[in-house]
Amino acid sequence: MKLLDWYILKRFLLTYFFVVMVIVLVVCVVDYTEKVDDFYKHKAPGDKIIFDYYFNFIPYWANYISPLMVFIATVFMTSRLAAKSEIIAMLSSGMSFVRLLVPYSIGALILSIATYFLVGWVVPKANQTRIAFELKYTKDPYTYSGRNIHIKVAPNVYAYLESYNNQSNTGYKFTLEQVQGNKLLQKMAGDRIEWSPEKKKWTVYDYSIRKIDGLQETLTHGTKVDTLLNLYPSDFDSDFSLYETFTFPELDSYISLLSSRGADGVETYLLEKYSRQTRPFAIIILAAIGVIMSARKSRRGVGWQVALGFVLAFVYLLFFMLAKGIAESGNLNPIVAVWLPNIIFAAIGVILYHTIPR
Repeated sequence: MKLLDWYILKRFLLTYFFVVMVIVLVVCVVDYTEKVDDFYKHKAPGDKIIFDYYFNFIPYWANYISPLMVFIATVFMTSRLAAKSEIIAMLSSGMSFVRLLVPYSIGALILSIATYFLVGWVVPKANQTRIAFELKYTKDPYTYSGRNIHIKVAPNVYAYLESYNNQSNTGYKFTLEQVQGNKLLQKMAGDRIEWSPEKKKWTVYDYSIRKIDGLQETLTHGTKVDTLLNLYPSDFDSDFSLYETFTFPELDSYISLLSSRGADGVETYLLEKYSRQTRPFAIIILAAIGVIMSARKSRRGVGWQVALGFVLAFVYLLFFMLAKGIAESGNLNPIVAVWLPNIIFAAIGVILYHTIPR
């Protein structure tokens, strides 16, 4: 890399971190203003507010807004270079516009790689602590209110609960059916089922087991029996922002679990997985668009170009949220939903490259 490349790369990264720091600081102030009453109401300790919540809140938001901040930082820095005629000097010296994009591309690539590891492993771990704090100090105690719960716990095995109390980890009117095709092979029924933390098993009380083998049928009764199921008390806990707490491997495992149970809401976790994977590409695409649209010296000044950058950044965000909302309703494939904004803005970048004079 030449000295000029280092100059641009250094200014690009410094501008990015400065913009992120300012925006995150504003978000923290707004968030504290909104939650200060909840902190006081639930008597949240000051050290936990700082270290458990905001210490993990900052990387979450810094990562969340990273693609947009790359775009805004690129527009801000490049428009200032153009305003000082530095871009003109570079191009007049024989440097091609594609060559000018090299240090920006390197900077965007560095941020993309860092973002991939952050969204895949680091930020989810931070979110576990942050969300646990929110559930304890900003939300009312969670009560599971589901009724007539049907869960597929294994191939051809289905569990049913009329109701569940997540305070005592007790389910009522429990049945467990083993079905093959349209034939019932075995059915266990119990008055209630309780989780044993010591045994890591469920205990079924006042149970009966009905086994059917062709025309033969046997019935067994008992007071209580332990059973091991692919069902846990955590399945009845609050799912508030649960998808944000999973690392990539954990997210894949949970998606497989939901799919095997035939449960609703799989789209939410698929969208989280795919959106994390596309975020590094969004950084590169938006950085390139930022350079293309701000490299020209404008008579309207830097402020107009920065304002235009903000508008395009929020158009991208709005488009992404719209596609995500449609996918969550089941009307759009999750992969298409998360890739569509990147594909459209990549096409916009190509059009801008061939139409904007430089």
